[in-house]
Order: sequence, then structure tokens, then C-alpha cells
Amino acid sequence: MAGYYTDNLAGERLRACYDVAPPAARAYLEGEIEFVLARTFPWACVLELGCGYGRVLMRLLPRVRALAGVDTSLKSLGTARELLGRRSSLHLVAMDAARMAFRDHSFDLTLCIQNGICAFAVDRQALFREAVRVTRPGGTVLFSSYSDRFWPERLAWFEAQAAHGLIGPIDHAATGNGVIACKDGFRSTTLGPDGFAELAAGLGLRVVIQEVEGSSLFCEVIVPPADADARGSITERR
Repeated sequence: MAGYYTDNLAGERLRACYDVAPPAARAYLEGEIEFVLARTFPWACVLELGCGYGRVLMRLLPRVRALAGVDTSLKSLGTARELLGRRSSLHLVAMDAARMAFRDHSFDLTLCIQNGICAFAVDRQALFREAVRVTRPGGTVLFSSYSDRFWPERLAWFEAQAAHGLIGPIDHAATGNGVIACKDGFRSTTLGPDGFAELAAGLGLRVVIQEVEGSSLFCEVIVPPADADARGSITERR
């Protein structure tokens, strides 16, 4: 789906998807942002993977010292620049989140929320590993996906996007079990607690997995010191 978000659902069209979000989806989106903001501090350097048109960056900007956003869509980055303006503390970069040019340990907080781990259509373990690489020891990496309990509201949101012609009509025969399929080839999958735990185990990371507001599922990683023993992971679920 990376090409779909780069070519078909970028810039103002992507922004429109959030403009048509029903109240329950808006509450879900706000809950995600509040969860992230609670983990920021004024001197932090923060990176968002898949920043899109700048929806989350806009909320982070006044809260942190430096902020970077990467995306593969030049159109979305252009919209973000128009929305956020030019600021010395903000850096917008066209970059593959699974193969970034940033130095090791560059950020205090790295986030990939709103189900980006599935939307990017890249190797998930490579994405996970790269997010950890660019985050300092003791820093935090946040990934999020949808809670299973949010399925009816999630489907209603995608149906609203389809009704406005932003994505193709929903293919109800192929939709279910966490997958939303459209007749134009678009598919939205998700990652559950077991999927996050498996990724963490593959990299020997300690993670906390928790549901937020009955809508988001967050996987939180505290990056270990470079010389830490990486054998075996600990997964805590809340």
C-alpha cells in the first residue's frame, strides 16, 4: 500500500480522509495524540515515521525542541510544509522509514502511529529495527495499530472515505478479520498484540503493549543501552 499512499492518497486527499472522520474516529485519533504527547518533554528531539500532511507534527511542534518528519510522498510533505510553515526546529524529509539516513541514536522519541507499521508495506522487522537504531539508549519508540474492539468504528470511517470518493468502494466480501479491502485494490490491515510481541522477540527487545481508550493498540519500546544483552525479550501487556 506504500504506492497507494504515495500516488493515490496523499496531500490534500489524505487530509480529507481525516476531515470526514466520524466522531468515534476523531476520538480515536485524539487519544493516540494524547498518548504521544504524554511522552514528550521540552528538550526532546522527536521523529515521526510516515508524517503525512503534518497532522501529528502540528501538535508536537510547540512541545519539543526539534522535530523531524519523514514520508515517501512528496505531495504529502508539500502539504505539511504549507500547513506548518518553515521553522528552524522542523525538518521534513522524503525518506524510506525502513532505510533512514539519520545517524544512530539521533532522537529521544520515535513514533509510527495510526497503523503506519501496516500501511507502509515494508518489512516490519526492518522498520522496527530502524526505529530503534535512530533512537538513543533510554529513549522511546512508539508504534500503534487498531484495537480489535474498534472494528465497527474503523469500518464506518473507511466507509465514509469511500462515500467521498477518497478510496475505492468497500469490497464487503473481502472485508473482515481486521482487514478492510476496497474494489480499487486498497487494503488496510492491522497488527495485534501477538504480532507486536513476535517483532519484539525477534529483536530481543523489552516492550509494553497496551490498549488505549478501547481504540488504539500501542507497542512501547524503551531502547536498551548499546552493550545490553539482547538475548530474549520481555513483553508486558496492560
